Amino acid sequence: MTVQKDRPWVMRTYAGHSTAEASNALYRTNLAKGQTGLSVAFDLPTQTGYDPDSPLARGEVGKVGVPVPHLGEMRKLFDQIPLDEMNTSMTINATAMWLLAMYQVVAEEQGGVPEGRATPEEVAAKLAGTTQNDIIKEYLSRGTYVFPPEHSLRLIGDMIAYTVHQIPKWNPINICSYHLQEAGATPVQEIAYAMCTAIAVLDQVRNSGQVSEEDFEKVVGRISFFVNAGVRFIEETCKMRAFVELWDEITRERYGVQDPKMRRFRYGVQVNSLGLTEAQPENNIQRIVLEMLGVTLSKKARARAVQLPAWNEALGLPRPWDQQWSLRLQQVLAFESDLLEYDDIFDGSPVIEAKVKELVDGAKAEIDRVQAMGGAIAAVDSGYMKQELVSSHAARRGRIEAGEEIIVGVNKYETTEPSPLTANLDEAIMTADPKAEEAAIASLEAWKAERDQARVDEALRRLAEDAKSGVNLMEATLAAARAGATTGEWAGTLREVFGEFRAPTGVSGAVGVAEAGAELTTVREAVRKTGEELSGNPGGRLRLLVGKPGLDGHSNGAEQVAVRARDAGFEVIYQGIRLTPEQIVAAAVAEDVHCVGLSILSGSHMELVPAVLEGLRAQGMGDVPVIVGGIIPDSDGKKLVEMGVAAVYTPKDFGLTEIMGGIVRVIRRANGLD
Repeated sequence: MTVQKDRPWVMRTYAGHSTAEASNALYRTNLAKGQTGLSVAFDLPTQTGYDPDSPLARGEVGKVGVPVPHLGEMRKLFDQIPLDEMNTSMTINATAMWLLAMYQVVAEEQGGVPEGRATPEEVAAKLAGTTQNDIIKEYLSRGTYVFPPEHSLRLIGDMIAYTVHQIPKWNPINICSYHLQEAGATPVQEIAYAMCTAIAVLDQVRNSGQVSEEDFEKVVGRISFFVNAGVRFIEETCKMRAFVELWDEITRERYGVQDPKMRRFRYGVQVNSLGLTEAQPENNIQRIVLEMLGVTLSKKARARAVQLPAWNEALGLPRPWDQQWSLRLQQVLAFESDLLEYDDIFDGSPVIEAKVKELVDGAKAEIDRVQAMGGAIAAVDSGYMKQELVSSHAARRGRIEAGEEIIVGVNKYETTEPSPLTANLDEAIMTADPKAEEAAIASLEAWKAERDQARVDEALRRLAEDAKSGVNLMEATLAAARAGATTGEWAGTLREVFGEFRAPTGVSGAVGVAEAGAELTTVREAVRKTGEELSGNPGGRLRLLVGKPGLDGHSNGAEQVAVRARDAGFEVIYQGIRLTPEQIVAAAVAEDVHCVGLSILSGSHMELVPAVLEGLRAQGMGDVPVIVGGIIPDSDGKKLVEMGVAAVYTPKDFGLTEIMGGIVRVIRRANGLD
């Protein structure tokens, strides 16, 4: 007798690196291994709208994803992958409209539109997938925003209005609570802020006049979510059931959606990368499995698509074998276990129901608080949501350091046998092609040499005019893609019309350590003493510059360092993300700092740190110590120290107060006080 089983979720691996050709080979290999959808990781220049020859792209090309500066590279990325049969998720936000346009044009070419074998409309109707396109969480956590909030919302609204009519199977936005949890959100905050974002987006579309009342239900039905799942998998299961319940209520009561199918909470998930540890990284496999259970056990709240991180992501870029291991975890659960043979196993559980109610009630209260401020955009502009996330993250870090929250192998059970998985750390991860930047620039130059420049100029002129006039920008964007414009040109044109934006850091108003224990008290005294010794005055303070060079927008670590440094008595200078080495050096000179701390998680440390060191020496500040934190392989860390870096910190160094003590010692050594 054959047991009837539910259909498994879409299985993806978040992937992309170095070049379009290398990424294409990886995608086709993963599909051959049983992966059922693609999840594209783009590099930071592509995400933030810069071409690879931009000064801001230095060191970042091909590091955290694949560079796609023009249509030619998009063709290479999906070569031999039929897009009309694929379900593709693209983690792209500020430049989402541009990447969707290039994706659509490549699909048209594959489908025979240039030869007249199909129409653009026929091809578009077959495309299925998702663009992340949630800019609000970029202001709060991930940092790849470009334009001010109101203009970003317009781009999102234009994409939604276009896709609901032209690409009906496409999810034009993934409301992302994933990155909120990475930034410190509690389950209540994660639910509430995601719902506030969804409300802001739906209100924008409804008020734009681009979608009829009859089609608005379809818009709601195409809104999808991208969530996080931590190791507390019972609570995570309840969180997902709370999401389902609350979304059904909001879409029914606020937007009047009558069709239950259109009110379904549809979501994909990547389980919690924040909880993966550099110490005893083999433990990450069981963490990943437990986190996967939180989004698969409850049938009524089961993910539609799952992508799992690799066990070694806290060490560096995963290898294909590591990604295969994560894919096999999904396949064993879906095909070997009996999970998909049963209805929801949690129905009727009073424990689950009570926890779900607690989360729903808490989320509703926070939603009301944000809406009373004027909604998600107002709460971003004021810094409220960012400040709350920074404070929640600081509280979590405090619990870990105090041993109240146990992380196996980090703050408990630290004794371990040598692991064969990490016997050679340099071979335990993959290294991005060091020539990726050179190849991308060569590709860009060749592309520009072959295109019709007059046609490009006309397309960009139309884009600027449409941006100023308020018409839907998708058609002008498609025209620019077909004409051969580049990622940097598309974004640069809109930068000139819309301007740029710098989000609040959330550091100044964040709540740090409530009570100073003995360790922090000792560090505070060392900070006070050293500051007075160097200034020669009572009350003199140590000044620490915390800098984020390059395009890396993952600022959570830098923010926590800044908050703890402030709690330790430092005068902290933190200007936020996306600074050039020259800007960091200028700030160090202007503020006459005693130490420069650099946070880099994108893998560009070997390019950006030397630039800061050289800049300081050129300004006569070569004696100011520089410390570096990030996902830095051991061999790279040793090279940085040889270059003159005073100390290197990686994810295994979780004790922030201990790091503060180390900074004081570095400053004292540099000034001959010890």
